[in-house]
Amino acid sequence: MSAPNKSYDPVEVEALKPEAIERMRDDALAAIAAAGDLEALTHVKTAHAGGGSPLALANREIGALPPQAKAEAGKRVGQARGAVNKALATRQAELEAERDARVLVEEAVDVTLPYDRRPAGARHPLTTLSERIEDIFTAMGYEVAEGPEVESDWFNFDALNFPPDHPARETQDTFFVAGPEGSGGTSQAGGSGGGTSQAGGSGGGTSQAGGSGGESGVVLRTHTSPVQIRALLERELPVYVIAPGRVYRSDELDATHTPVFSQVELLAVDEGLTMADLKGTLDHMVVSLFGEGMTTRLRPNHFPFTEPSAEMDMLCYVCRGESVGNPDRPCRTCSSEGWIELGGCGVVNPRVLVACGVDPEKYSGFAFGFGIERMLMFRHNVEDMRDIVEGDVRFTLPFGMEI
Repeated sequence: MSAPNKSYDPVEVEALKPEAIERMRDDALAAIAAAGDLEALTHVKTAHAGGGSPLALANREIGALPPQAKAEAGKRVGQARGAVNKALATRQAELEAERDARVLVEEAVDVTLPYDRRPAGARHPLTTLSERIEDIFTAMGYEVAEGPEVESDWFNFDALNFPPDHPARETQDTFFVAGPEGSGGTSQAGGSGGGTSQAGGSGGGTSQAGGSGGESGVVLRTHTSPVQIRALLERELPVYVIAPGRVYRSDELDATHTPVFSQVELLAVDEGLTMADLKGTLDHMVVSLFGEGMTTRLRPNHFPFTEPSAEMDMLCYVCRGESVGNPDRPCRTCSSEGWIELGGCGVVNPRVLVACGVDPEKYSGFAFGFGIERMLMFRHNVEDMRDIVEGDVRFTLPFGMEI
């Protein structure tokens, strides 16, 4: 067995020659200086200072040298690797400083700009007013009732005592989804299909409700009164409900009309209710909405679903009636009449109660309804109904975010 080769010259190992080590170092330093950004510098670091770099591979060759040769070779490789690492650290600091300076310029925030260039929205005043009306009546013990907007015409017309030839049942006033001829079969009250309809009331007993010929079409509801019918069919008596919601009429869109609008209706059915109860309820409503001193009056009228029926007017909220007969103080709001029309009301027609299975000999009730858009125009001097429905934020913002 031969002894170790003590005369082994590390210069003869190609990777450990001084000129080779210097070339590896210079190549690394040149690549580091040429790196234009941090990403490029990362690739240079991997290529010239990583585990597979030329200097790292040369460093592995030192382990094969005899002891007396390792020190000089290790010193030569270590100095080269140290110079590369120092250059890497220096260049990284330079590139990071350049990046930070560039970010400060490119991503600078102008704190002098207004912070609210994108203004907040606002609740639509129709929503606010509808909820305010609901609050008035729920505080009196009423419940809020809802129903479908696509409705069987039995609920929309027949149960409300509209005769078959009533003008409201024509296409000039009502949007029909499906006519009676397109809906065969039998359906229970509560569905939108046609056919013969059974209506069982909560007041005891069962009544047949099929209109004139037993067939039923489907319409976009023209009022929220169908919700009153559903309330009588589904709830135990007594019934005290308020029914806000959207309704549909075949009207042109102009300053005072719209084909889609919001309505709120009230129904109270109990023992011993009279027109006096209706009048007191109306007075409480206008005082809550318009302030103390407001009152209402009733003028005789006719509606199929109430008997007796009346148009309800409220005292003009601007002149409080003082413009009547007073040419020195004309009132544009009420045309110096002292009163503003709100909507229709009356005592529930016994035929409506019978259609819902309620005994008219034992129970009576009252109902009224009005358009929320019309009420909004009164309260806030809105002159054109189109402003309410067009969705312009400049209209809604002045009403704020009342909740």
